[in-house]
Amino acid sequence: MTLDFLLIALIVVATPGTGMIYTVAAGLTRGGRASLVAAFGCTLGIVPHMIAAITGLAALLHASAVLFDGVKYAGVAYLLWMAWQTWNDRGSLSLTGKGPSQKENGAQSFMQVTIEAIVINLLNPKLSIFFFAFLPQFVATDAPDALPRMLEMSGVFMAMTFGVFALYGLFAAAVRDHVLSRPKVMLWLRRTFAAAFVALGAKLALTER
Repeated sequence: MTLDFLLIALIVVATPGTGMIYTVAAGLTRGGRASLVAAFGCTLGIVPHMIAAITGLAALLHASAVLFDGVKYAGVAYLLWMAWQTWNDRGSLSLTGKGPSQKENGAQSFMQVTIEAIVINLLNPKLSIFFFAFLPQFVATDAPDALPRMLEMSGVFMAMTFGVFALYGLFAAAVRDHVLSRPKVMLWLRRTFAAAFVALGAKLALTER
């Protein structure tokens, strides 16, 4: 494991993106436990992309315009749906605290957060392309120990993802009470998150292979 790999991986993980925004939103709206669940879900959403990169499926995704665009536009549609849900103050990003108590629906709520976090990262084809281009820079694909080393680096990347996302989410949860006690701040945050999802959806839509 080289220092270059660790630094680049940390920069990639710490750069704000869809998963991080979702994790922060979960921390602000549902508290610390929900932010950890979101961070875990976003981390799980990376797994298929890593498997695709390691097994070479990302090359097919990169080569097939139809397949790439299909996954891409599914991701765009999901981000726009998240933006609509957020703007209208319902769904997993609700900031009003309306509805059944968390004690009654805690498990269901956390399951919903996990699924949505997984889908957010799963429907981003650029992750597969990124890992396909990223991992071979540090491991020669024809090396005898290439597979174990790529699995090791993938595991480190996933651990970094969970750790950094969890820190962001827990910080958001720490200021949650100050946010929830201010309706105007809640409204501003809801609209900001909605706009962020729209912007990320637009960015994904303009992404080329």
